[in-house]
Amino acid sequence: MTVYLIVRAEVPEADRDAFDHWYETEHLPDAKKAFKALGAWRGWSTIDPLSHFAFYEFPDLEAASAVSGSDEIKALIAEFDRVWQGRVTRTRDVVDILQSI
Repeated sequence: MTVYLIVRAEVPEADRDAFDHWYETEHLPDAKKAFKALGAWRGWSTIDPLSHFAFYEFPDLEAASAVSGSDEIKALIAEFDRVWQGRVTRTRDVVDILQSI
């Protein structure tokens, strides 16, 4: 079944527009390509408007797990940190889909 890498970012209101543009035009396409993900999606929470979520789809847990410690993710994290300089915090999770109906 499908596995998702989910990244949640907490973005200060003052950075939201710049973050949104950067993630749309640079980070999401770069990450999808670097991860060799099947697909990539992103959006803002409707409950907490400062929470941004990105979803990267993988065919299985092995593929998603390989990305978690890869040089590709390390490079993307370094670029993220360089651009946002600690203003945006984030968490990552890998979710293995067990059921789909």
